[in-house]
Amino acid sequence: MAFSRRESIMLVLAVLVLAVFVVNQLVPAAQRLYASREQAVEDVLLAITREEKLIEDALLWYNRRLDAQIRQADMESLTFIGDTVPVIEASIQRDLTRHARETGLTVNSTGLAEQLESDEWLLISQEMSFLTTDPANIIVFLERLEHSVPRLRVKDFSLDRSRNQFGGDITVVGFARATNISRTIGAGND
Repeated sequence: MAFSRRESIMLVLAVLVLAVFVVNQLVPAAQRLYASREQAVEDVLLAITREEKLIEDALLWYNRRLDAQIRQADMESLTFIGDTVPVIEASIQRDLTRHARETGLTVNSTGLAEQLESDEWLLISQEMSFLTTDPANIIVFLERLEHSVPRLRVKDFSLDRSRNQFGGDITVVGFARATNISRTIGAGND
């Protein structure tokens, strides 16, 4: 089928109008679609990067939390626990005299415990007098105090020798969290 000259010109004009329409309408729409797709890809990549960073941070914070919990458990194992100050004082006195007796020291006397509160901590000081015939018992006793749980720290120590006996005085301190017993701190001093 052959086209007449007039039909051919109209066909060429129709193709030109279609080309102008495609260039003016479809190409910008395709460019906008491509640009929005590129932006969506960038947004997804940014979100992936943020998620990876959050996962890394979550692992870091999880490990820090575990470390803090371990340190807290270690700290709590070194402190005395009780509902009231007299209960904590009794625990310190009991542990001190038990360590002394188990290492061969004879306990002469124990003094009244003294307490000092600072911020969230309660320091309780306990004095004890002892006797022994074997100075090695004193060394073993001091080593036991150094490794005691809850921890008893030696604040003051004196030793005298009289004939074949050694007599000494020791003051140890133990710690407790004051926040756990804050309502009853005054109960031990009445």
